[in-house]
Amino acid sequence: MYSSKVSVNILTSLLIKAGIEHAVVCPGSRNSPIVHNLNECDEIQCYPVTDERSAGFFAMGICQQVQQPVVLCVTSGTALLNTCPAVAEAYYQHLPLIVISADRPAMWIDQLDGQTLPQPDALGKLVKKVVNLPEPHTDDEHWYCNRLINEALQACRLREGGPVHINVPLSEPLYEYTVEQLPDERIINSIFAQGNQTALTEWANHFTTANRPMVVIGQLPKKALQGIDLQLLSKSVVILKESLSPGRIANSHFEKVLAMVGEQEELRPDKVIYVGDCLVSKRLKKFLRSTKNAEIWTANAEGAIHDTFMHLDGVIEATAAEVLGELVHAFEKLGTIESSESSSAIERKNYHEMWHHALQLASSCTLNYQPRYSSTATVKYLHEQLEDMMYDYKLQYGNSSAIRLANIYADDYVYCNRGVNGIEGSLSTAAGMSAATDDIVFCVLGDLSFFYDQNALWNQNLKGNLRVIILNNHCGGIFGKFDGLRKSAARDRMVMGYHHSEAKGICTQNDCGYLKATNMEEMQLGIVQLLTMQTNRPVVLEVFTQEDTDVEALKAYFSL
Repeated sequence: MYSSKVSVNILTSLLIKAGIEHAVVCPGSRNSPIVHNLNECDEIQCYPVTDERSAGFFAMGICQQVQQPVVLCVTSGTALLNTCPAVAEAYYQHLPLIVISADRPAMWIDQLDGQTLPQPDALGKLVKKVVNLPEPHTDDEHWYCNRLINEALQACRLREGGPVHINVPLSEPLYEYTVEQLPDERIINSIFAQGNQTALTEWANHFTTANRPMVVIGQLPKKALQGIDLQLLSKSVVILKESLSPGRIANSHFEKVLAMVGEQEELRPDKVIYVGDCLVSKRLKKFLRSTKNAEIWTANAEGAIHDTFMHLDGVIEATAAEVLGELVHAFEKLGTIESSESSSAIERKNYHEMWHHALQLASSCTLNYQPRYSSTATVKYLHEQLEDMMYDYKLQYGNSSAIRLANIYADDYVYCNRGVNGIEGSLSTAAGMSAATDDIVFCVLGDLSFFYDQNALWNQNLKGNLRVIILNNHCGGIFGKFDGLRKSAARDRMVMGYHHSEAKGICTQNDCGYLKATNMEEMQLGIVQLLTMQTNRPVVLEVFTQEDTDVEALKAYFSL
């Protein structure tokens, strides 16, 4: 029988799946559920050692011999501190020592209760990774606990290897052993492809066995995929990308597809590779999170676990270009040896054609939709006019509603501060870009973003190549789509930030050109002026709309 502690059982299951065979265990009360579980596992040999200082070096010796990760399990308080000398030595020898410390619940730290100290950072920079496990009560907390342990187990092997620290807070009772079976936990596999081309090639060949393959590309630097033929790859796999993703294929309107068909089973992939950073689309994240049977991989140069879709199978330590380039070669090779009449080829073709048809329909809807005067109409008209411009330009978008509109209408690469999705600094970032280039830099952002960052125009470095469009509906319009929020008395003034500010005075005091639009005709004329005028100072077009109209225009688009 195993411990009744959920986090301990998740940890034990993952240690076994990770192939851990040796554990050095030290006496203690708080860590007894962990020690009990380790002792119950036939797959793990336990070595009891009383002195934690000696136990750390004892575990290190095993680690040196077996060249595999070894567990060192200690109780709470100073027991963990006593492992420091061994952990330091393991760090500089690059030995994969897994230090597991039991801990008191966070609420009792620094409350003069026995054997408590802040444990998660106790080993400082001497470990490659520290995770502090939750005591799971919900599915989300279970997923979080699983993910944290996977991160630690992966980090101890990553690159040259090194020690990691898993801290396990445990509340009482500690001595219940009522669970008959360990949970079947998900282990996240790792492929360390740096300097190991064979591993990457083998993975790419495995990916070609998919009947419904999908590539998802998140935000990446503009030059990150140079030399990668996405057009060629898109003939074999479904590629979903946003305007923040580089590559010579048109912006796919997958958000519109998902809005039209919902979570249609026929569109679900069986293998997914996700490269790049943030995705804006909540619909796509929801769709893939609910696609439970797909094999999902991610890739990044750090080999970091980014479990965006909540059931990641593996991570590849390689750049997006390396992974996609290898996929191009793998599918090219497959095309020369696979019969077009094979069942896999037929299913892959049908899946590809289904997505292609859906994306074409979504693109047609987007092209033909004529929104009423709104922020949506403004962004649509801007990108229609940009198609006719014969000069070089760059696009910077603000967060929230602005970047979501860009993902509908922008075929060009879009810059956006999506790292942490803040509204501050969008205009300043665009201003900095305009100072470092002679290209025209267009910045499209909401009113709250603009007024928050208005000092970006109080800058002696600005030139006439900075052109700004403010989508001013006098509030944080993205919150207007949440019907539940309408029930709150705090909605308008405190959440949505309703205001009556205009940018004209700010532009005047900073010697910037100012244009204003309050209807469709003025907006279209203003955009044409913004795109064509010659000036040596920045120009701002402020487009005034109504929040309700903006919400309805976007709803109408997704309802088509």
